[in-house]
Parts: sequence; C-alpha cells; structure tokens
Amino acid sequence: MAGYDDRDGVIWMDGELVPWRDANVHLLSHAMHYASSVFEGERAYNGKIFKSRAHSERLIASAEALDMPMPYTIDQIEAAKEEALEASGLQDAYVRALVWRGSGEDMGVASAKNPVRMAVAVWPWGAYYGDAKMQGAKLDIAEWKRPSPETIPVHAKAAGLYMICTISKHKAEAKGCSDALFMDYRGYVAEATGANVFFVKDGEVHTPLADCFLNGITRQTVIQMLKDKGINVIERHIMPEEMAGFEQCWLTGTAAEVTPVGQIGDYTFEVGELTREIAGDYEKLVRS
Repeated sequence: MAGYDDRDGVIWMDGELVPWRDANVHLLSHAMHYASSVFEGERAYNGKIFKSRAHSERLIASAEALDMPMPYTIDQIEAAKEEALEASGLQDAYVRALVWRGSGEDMGVASAKNPVRMAVAVWPWGAYYGDAKMQGAKLDIAEWKRPSPETIPVHAKAAGLYMICTISKHKAEAKGCSDALFMDYRGYVAEATGANVFFVKDGEVHTPLADCFLNGITRQTVIQMLKDKGINVIERHIMPEEMAGFEQCWLTGTAAEVTPVGQIGDYTFEVGELTREIAGDYEKLVRS
C-alpha cells in the first residue's frame, strides 16, 4: 500500500476538499515544533460514524485544554466529517479529525497569533491488531509511565501525549508483541498505547480508574454495555501484581474496537466467553 502522503482521493482541509497529495502544511507550522495539536480517531460502519458527535465534542474540549480556540462549531465539525466520508466513497472507514496551530506571526513557544486549522481524512483500516483480534494480543510492559494530571492536560487527546506511546509500541513490536501496557505515575495499571484495558475475575469486570489518562469513548460504551447485561463493573486503581489473579483481559478503543488479550508481560489470560461475547455485542452495536 502507498504511503499516507501518496494516495488518491481528497482530504477536507479548512473548509474545502483538497486533493490528497496536496493536503500539506508549512514546515514552520507551530504544531510541528511544539506539539500544539489535538485529534480524534473515529470509525464509520455502513456509512455512519459511530458516536460521531461525542468525538466532535471531545475534539473541542481537547483544543480548549491546549488553549487553541476552535474555529468550528460541533455542527460544522459534523458536517466536515460527513463531507469527507462521502467524498471517500467508503462505507467502512477510519476517520481522522485533526486540529493544530499553523504557521503565522509566532514561532516561539507562544502562538496566540497563529491560526488554528482543521482537517479530516478518511481511509480504509482493518483490525488494528491484525490476527490478535481473534487470537488474543500479546502486550509488553512499557518502561514509561502515564504522567500526573499536574504535569500535562491528560484528558485531552493531544498529539504530545503519544510520544511515549510511539517509543513503547516500537519496543513492544521489536519483542514480537502487539502493544505495550503503561503503568501510571503512581505505579497503578493505566492503559495501552492507544486503548483502554479491562480484566475479568469471578464474573466481575475490573478496569483502571481513568483519573490520569483518556476516558475512551469506546471504554464508556463497553462499560454501559456490561452494566446493561447485569455485569458488575468496578473502576478502581489496580496494582500490576493483581494481573496474576485475573482470568480474562481485553482492550477497547476506536481503532482497537474490542480486542482480547492473551498475555501481558509474564501474565497470561484466556480468551474467554465474556470477552468473546462483549466483542460480538460491540460489533453488532456499531453496525446497528
């Protein structure tokens, strides 16, 4: 497959559809130097973006957290995504909405004089973890930790927060793993590089309290699905050694959807009935 900069099609950019290969920004864009960028990853199923408005609301909230005044309303963002999706000709697709500080009068840390820009790109994307979607992913344990809320806006979906994710995922893949699991700054289990994590024990589901990392939209969806099935969901701080006592494990995320986990470091899990059931229920929900 061609690189992401060399494809046919169009990208919605600042209010117009631009030929894919021409959707470029200047080298001195503020985001490229100072990480002044936020984004959303979304999936369309049967021509409809799942939880689209919730993603648009979070995009605006993330931009506000980084002191970037959004030039578009939620309704305008929704319209932009629909236009980009329709122009792609795809029914099942990944949708990336991106907001960033562009180039302008400022080229230091401060960038209040630079325009805030937005783009929406759409492309086909299959299972994020490949065969692990059915067999169970293998995760490394990351050397880095999720930071304290006092150090960075941890609840924004901000590009800068993914720097340690890239490093950790590269190291995990070099070891033959699909991903890496982070602990947080206190040593509690946090999340994977781009997905939240759930564990099963004695018929109950345990998931880390999202107090220093992104409370994923898919995470929230799956928690509600479990509660609707009468399953007790416990959001709490989880110590890493507790993983030895959990029976099942899965990841959730827009890209990951619901992906079973077979191993994290030295801890192993079965791809059990509840994991398969919730994965199947989620697939039905997004296509309903």
